[in-house]
Amino acid sequence: MPICTTCTHPISHLYTVYESAYNLRLEQCTECHSFADPYVEHDTLTLALDLILLKRGVYRHLLYNRGTAPRKAGRESADTIKAQDNLTLKQPDKQRERLRWWLILRLGGAVVVVDAFIRWVHLNPDRPRDESPWTAETAEPFLRTLVGCLAETIAFHGGVILACAIVLNILDWVRTWKRSSTKAKISGIRQEFRYTLIPLTIFYSSLTKLFLLFLLSIWRPTPPEIRPSAHSWNGTLYDNVFVSRALEILDEDKLDREWVARNVLGGMAAGFGLRVVLDCHPIFTTIIILVGWILKTAVAKIVSGWVGGDEKMGEAWLAYSIP
Repeated sequence: MPICTTCTHPISHLYTVYESAYNLRLEQCTECHSFADPYVEHDTLTLALDLILLKRGVYRHLLYNRGTAPRKAGRESADTIKAQDNLTLKQPDKQRERLRWWLILRLGGAVVVVDAFIRWVHLNPDRPRDESPWTAETAEPFLRTLVGCLAETIAFHGGVILACAIVLNILDWVRTWKRSSTKAKISGIRQEFRYTLIPLTIFYSSLTKLFLLFLLSIWRPTPPEIRPSAHSWNGTLYDNVFVSRALEILDEDKLDREWVARNVLGGMAAGFGLRVVLDCHPIFTTIIILVGWILKTAVAKIVSGWVGGDEKMGEAWLAYSIP
């Protein structure tokens, strides 16, 4: 059953279609009296931009309301419309799960390929620009990187799902104990929650990270230039040692922008998405992300030597992977 993107209250239909697919009316939520899902009328570009901006409503639309059948009105009688409502409420859950798994495979495959390409560019900055990327010498490192990214993705998702199962069982036990003393309502998110929503949420959250990493990989990274060891700060403004050291962290030769975008911003986006789908405190989502990172780091240590091909490239892969 779809939910309201504002208050998460379950609702039978999101919009009603009159005679034509372009003649529709958005349904109002019976709980908060706002439009149940305004994203029904938005195009794909708007959804992608709101995903990058981490808007809560677009996550609820894509995870719970995407593909929901509308109510068809026109010359039908009231009994026919009521029968359509009952049919929507009894929509088989297995069919939605199969479609969700197919979406996870398609979206996950695209994300892994893009992630592998970005890492391959980062780990091979000295490759000649006039060299063809389709030779055996260049294709083999990319395939190794692709397999390594796939292994890390599976490990991260497995750790997150395992941690989610443990956290949700604990929270359900606490909520059951509280409901025995007080009448607390269960949100629509928790009523319609399925574990397949977790990897789908992480892949949607990866759009912010991959968008920034792709912008950073348009211009291929160059090897670090030889720079003087001492920085010539203005003594009148930066006499404080702590201030000068803090500013040195922002230097281009010390700040890895790709690492920040991948782990810091990527972790924040994944935590935000999990908070939307799990409907729990940010502390729990932070713990869940940390568990996923731990398993991802363990797998990265295992595959780093094989992916890199030598010790130096393996260390570079591991340094780029560890959060």
